[in-house]
Amino acid sequence: MGTEGTAAGIPWQPPTAVEHGLYQAGSRGDWAAFFAVLAGTDLFFPMSREMADALPGSLRFSPFNDPQVEGLCVAVFTRGMLPPPAGGQVFERVDLAGLAKSWPRPVRWLAINPGTPVETFLPAEPKRWRRHARNATQEGQLKTLWTGHRSGPLAHGMACGALLFVNNGSLWNHLGWQNGGYSEERELLRTWWGVSGRGDWQRIQERLLRGEVISPAWEFVLRVRQALTREYGPTPGAVRWRETAERVLVSRTAEVVDQTGRPPEFDLEADIALVQELIGRVLRYEARFRADGLLAAQDSVRSVLAWDYGRASCMARWGLGARYCELPETERALLGVGSAARQAYRSWSDFAAGYILGRCLHFDSEEFGDWYTEMVAAHRVLSTDPESPWLSVSWQQSAADRSDH
Repeated sequence: MGTEGTAAGIPWQPPTAVEHGLYQAGSRGDWAAFFAVLAGTDLFFPMSREMADALPGSLRFSPFNDPQVEGLCVAVFTRGMLPPPAGGQVFERVDLAGLAKSWPRPVRWLAINPGTPVETFLPAEPKRWRRHARNATQEGQLKTLWTGHRSGPLAHGMACGALLFVNNGSLWNHLGWQNGGYSEERELLRTWWGVSGRGDWQRIQERLLRGEVISPAWEFVLRVRQALTREYGPTPGAVRWRETAERVLVSRTAEVVDQTGRPPEFDLEADIALVQELIGRVLRYEARFRADGLLAAQDSVRSVLAWDYGRASCMARWGLGARYCELPETERALLGVGSAARQAYRSWSDFAAGYILGRCLHFDSEEFGDWYTEMVAAHRVLSTDPESPWLSVSWQQSAADRSDH
């Protein structure tokens, strides 16, 4: 077990609860507690990017010799100890059970976080690792990089993705590595987003930042209600909302005819029917949101742009982990997310309601299944956990932050 290091007289700070738990258990010689932490967290092993591209997702370890022990070692790192993505080295994800299954027999040592203040060398005991893996204590949903950005504009931009990152068990404020390793990040982007290169990433990132991925119909009906509220005060009822939305659509159609001299290419009756049905869906979701504590009794959803902005926060970091962009691009995108979110919303709760409604309109179809219940659970964590960015990152940008950017 390595000793707690210092730099310029400043005690070393564990980057996350995992490293803190490993250090404390190792210092006490409490190996049962040490393995409980180790078996319940993700581990990452270094690999050349060239090899990872050639053999994505494969467990290709690079054994090495260390003067502290006799025999070959394999290095793995906990998430908080990973360096920012750069150069020709990447990291792939594994866990203790996976290591036990794929362990190369000639290797005698597992090196946890080698070369750091908390390095630990464990003898190769795959059978023991499998026993610990079966009884692993899982980490909490909210994971924070204690040495990362926890206030200011970058933290705000990262916190806009917190609902999804908490749901996925990812560090909400890590810039470069989220739930998976290099190959997993690339596969996620390819499968869910059709992103397989830098150009694809740039296009989807820009569209998300502009709020162009959500359905225009969703934002249309909410803007009609916002206009009614600004003009007349109280939130309009369903009948008035539907009638006003229909008049706006009819008026827009007339404008197209006046400008072009021919009927519009879209089906007005179908658009009216779509909007009327959508208003009903929004009202039913809002009623459920209030019952589950996602909305206060007098509140309604302002906008669903948060669904795009929240995903833009995640996409900025997925792209970095997949090596489709560089760190400065990720940081610029996150600053853009925070700025856009502040213009559209008034608070974290306001933003969260918009994000969850967008997710439900996209995936849930009023089934109130996992797509919805996952968000209720993540919202509860972010509303109550003392480490939540919703409780520590101010929604309003301070004067100091504005002067710096």
